[in-house]
This record gives sequence, C-alpha cells and structure tokens, in this order.
Amino acid sequence: MKKFTVALAAVATAAMTTMSLAADLTVGVSWSNFQEERWKTDEAAIKQALEAAGAKYISADAQASAAKQLTDVEALIAQGADALIILAMDKDAIGPAVDKADDEGIPVVGYDRLIEDNRTFYLTFDNKGVGRIIAETVTAVQPEGNFAIIKGDKGDPNAAFLLDGMMEVIGNAVDAGKIKIVGEAFSDGWKPDNAQKNMEQILTANDNNVDAVLAENDGMAGGVIAALAAQGMEVPVGGQDGDHAALNRVARGTQTVSVWKDSRQLGTAAAEIAVALAGGTALDAVEGAVKWSGGSKGVEMNAIFLEPTPITKDNINVVIDAGHIGKDKVCEGAMDGVTGC
Repeated sequence: MKKFTVALAAVATAAMTTMSLAADLTVGVSWSNFQEERWKTDEAAIKQALEAAGAKYISADAQASAAKQLTDVEALIAQGADALIILAMDKDAIGPAVDKADDEGIPVVGYDRLIEDNRTFYLTFDNKGVGRIIAETVTAVQPEGNFAIIKGDKGDPNAAFLLDGMMEVIGNAVDAGKIKIVGEAFSDGWKPDNAQKNMEQILTANDNNVDAVLAENDGMAGGVIAALAAQGMEVPVGGQDGDHAALNRVARGTQTVSVWKDSRQLGTAAAEIAVALAGGTALDAVEGAVKWSGGSKGVEMNAIFLEPTPITKDNINVVIDAGHIGKDKVCEGAMDGVTGC
C-alpha cells in the first residue's frame, strides 16, 4: 500500500483550483461520536482549512447512534451542504446516507473509517500499519507470554484492519506457542468503560495471568490500565490516537506506546478534498489519490493514506515540538529518561 507522510501539499493543489468557488460552498461534517477527545482536534483542523478556503462549516453529532447519523446527514443536506465528510458509526448502516447524498449530487468523503462504496472518497491513516506498530512496540518489550487483545467496535472496519496488522506481527509467535492469546473482545463504541469491563473479565478468566495487552485505541488502553491497576498489575499496553492522557501515561510508564495519527493533517486534508470535490473535481482526480480495494467487499475506491507515528518514552519530544501537547502536561509525573521531559 502506498502511504503519504504529508499528503497535504498535494491535496491543496486540487483545492486551490476551486478556491474562487469556495466562498459559496458549505461542507457538512457528520461525527459518529464527538465525545472522544481526538475529534475536537480533527474538527479544529477542518474548520481552519474551510475558513482559509472561504467555505462554511456545519456539523452534527450522532452520539454513537447509527440511526441518528442517517437523520443527521439528511439534516446537513437540508441545510445546504455541497459536500459531506462522514465519520461513520456503522459501515453498513451508513449506506442510505450515501444513497441520499448521491441522489442530490453531493460528494462524500469517508473520514478515517471506511465506507466501502465507490461513490465515496476514503481518507484515513494506514490503520493496518497502526496495528503493526502497536504489536511491534509491545512485543519488543514483551516478546512472549499471555496476550490480551482489546478491539474496537464490531461495526467499525478499522477494528478489523488494526487486528490484521497486529496479527501480521504476532501470528508466527502465536502459531509457535510463544504467544498465547488468552482473551480477545470487541468494545462497543470504542468506549473506555466497555474496554475496562472486557479487561476485567479477561483477568478474572485467567487468574490475572496476562503479560501484555494490545488495545486498539488510547481511550480503551486507559480502561485496560485501570483494570490492571485495580489488580496491582502493570504490563506492557499499546494504543493509538495520541490522546493527551495516553501520552502522559507513556511518560509515566504505564502505557508502552501511543501511535499518533496527527489529526491536524487528516482534518486539513479532508476539508481540502471536500472543497475540491464540491467544486467539481472527480474522485480519481484528487491529487495524491491511489486506487485501493482492501475492504471486506473488495470494492475499488479512490483513497489517500497518511503515515502514523509511534510515540514512546524515547520520542515524546516529537509531539511536544509539533505543538500537539504542552511539555508540562505530557511530562507531569514522568519517569526518568523520557526524551523531551
């Protein structure tokens, strides 16, 4: 899979061609569950890019309801959206929203989560690569033993992509008996409390005999770590998103890695692609796009994949230098030897 470390310059080229029209454009964003910390960063980047283009931003929060998201999209269309950015709550349930947009001639950007429909443009980070990074970093610290895998929501394709990446790393060790997966569970809505309950059940079922945990995002990693702490345990735990609390846990030593997907890059790219599409650019004419058919249905789509960055105690300075988090916040209570603290 071709990856793009910084695809923004290429995307901006397409957006600039429609800049003169952008003042009359409205971009609607449908958020699946805006309660997660990271989406606020994404939104700020989208708003900033749309403002720079002279376009208007409108949005709706589905509050983790696939049914509400359908009515949200209808409302955004009724409010005059010329393009839609959709963070889908459910990959299958979102279909009627894409149909409605298509009927109205409104282009759709599938944001960070796959909407497997060739009428949408897929923009995300390399999520399989994220799964690989989580597993590689954790197994570098704990190469064998009893592992638990805390997965995201069953209706989100990213949960499968992340697991695929993890298994590319640990699969051979599992087959050889060096790693034993003693618990694996989906967590509804990617919610930390659901992840904590899953981890508690896994610990109970295994008499606390768990040596490492691969969690599919930082919020769930926090729930995992809370469950471990309640049992007086501290084992390697991986997550992703670059949540501020998670980065501080990395500095404190309770979380091994947080794979940072710079939401500012993703949000900016989404806004610029949406403006370009609303201005008449074809899906396959977006600068930097590649053909991709890695979804479960094998649908060929136009897509851009951005490159994630693993953050450990050895490079926390990267997120500080980028302005993603203040040094005082990330370094509070840090253990010795954390680079940047």
